[in-house]
Amino acid sequence: MGLLVKAGERCETLMEEKVRNVPATDVQCDEIWSFVGKKESRRVYGDKNFHYIGDAWTFIGIERNTKLVLGFELGKRNTESARRFMRKIAAATNQNVRFQLSTAGFAPYNYAVGMELGERCTYGQIVKLYKSPTTAEQRRYSPPTVLAVDKTEVYGDPDFDLICTSDIERQNGSLRQWCKRLTRLTYAFSKKWDNLKAALALHFAYYNFCRVHRTLKMTPAMAAGITDQVWTMAELLV
Repeated sequence: MGLLVKAGERCETLMEEKVRNVPATDVQCDEIWSFVGKKESRRVYGDKNFHYIGDAWTFIGIERNTKLVLGFELGKRNTESARRFMRKIAAATNQNVRFQLSTAGFAPYNYAVGMELGERCTYGQIVKLYKSPTTAEQRRYSPPTVLAVDKTEVYGDPDFDLICTSDIERQNGSLRQWCKRLTRLTYAFSKKWDNLKAALALHFAYYNFCRVHRTLKMTPAMAAGITDQVWTMAELLV
């Protein structure tokens, strides 16, 4: 676990250094749930590391055209985490290129985007109305049925045809598939917050620099012009 944390810290630093001033034009953001130690409902005051157990939300932002993960933030699902996340998106994108931003209807994004990105983007939200799941569906984590989809302008004049979160939701599916700490109904969940954060950093760095995207035929970092070759794991971790 100590080695994992060191590798994760290296990958997080690498992401912060390399994913900078990306000329993004279409950015999608979303959150994916997991937990550390125990479920949120089982936390009690007095638990060791109380603030670092229970719900753990990973905020993720990607550039739609290059599939590049611009940044991630592991935190609670609140305004503070949303703002830290948007600060990372602001640092990763080129200040001279205005882009369109799409998210789901998580209310704290409104404040976070306004404070950290301001006039640098046009911003639209897509809100999905779901049918209440049955008891059987809840038990097997079946995806709920979508009853309606509503697109909303938040800042600027976004292109309604581009207000979409399909690409980031597909990324969430890949993350849950590849990073077993997020796989449901297993004992593989993280027992420590730092271990989960390290595993996420390693995953996203590998995804950006080492894994050839099936559609792009190159890595997202190559598509974004950050590098001109596929990295090996040794190059990633040196």
